[in-house]
Amino acid sequence: MKKSFDLSLYLVLDPDLCQAIGMVETARLAVSGGVTMVQLRDKHVDTGRMIETGRALKATLAGSGVPLIVNDDAEAAIAIGAEGLHVGQDDISAEAARALIGPDMILGLSVQTGKEAIPADAVFVDYAGIGPVFPTSTKPEHAPAIGFEGLRKLVGISSVPSVAIGGIKAEHVAPALAAGAAGVAVVSAICGEPDPKAAAEHLMREIRKARR
Repeated sequence: MKKSFDLSLYLVLDPDLCQAIGMVETARLAVSGGVTMVQLRDKHVDTGRMIETGRALKATLAGSGVPLIVNDDAEAAIAIGAEGLHVGQDDISAEAARALIGPDMILGLSVQTGKEAIPADAVFVDYAGIGPVFPTSTKPEHAPAIGFEGLRKLVGISSVPSVAIGGIKAEHVAPALAAGAAGVAVVSAICGEPDPKAAAEHLMREIRKARR
């Protein structure tokens, strides 16, 4: 079965940045503004809490056509009935993740180097999250920033569609897409804004402009 997803504007939810209105409401508003994928990422809670939040997100996203991706926790992703799982290089391997979630769920893989990009093939992985393009405070222990040239290089190596991540703001949309990314993944550009819908709309305008 061919998986249907659109990497154009990929929101990664951050519990701290979303604290004012919560992750569920942030996701609802952002999707109404044009977000095409939503990832639940919360490094501070156990699987039970992830499932609780994920089910609330799943209910909120119902009927929108926007897939819910769960970061790292395959058990939670399965229990939630999420559309996908995203794993990093320090988590389980893409092959092991695919074995756990089965063939139909979307699987994303974080990629920071050329060596990591090569295994990100379509046998196990559906998309690569490439970065960090810029330093970001939402992931303090991230690898060195790769910039747009690094992004271009890794997009060229990867055999699956790529989304640029790491410090991405509206002004970075055009160069990220010009480097070959299928879309941009943002955290603070939406979660850290007082109006997530307006922030998403602004980013989507930049995406459409860059694609003309």
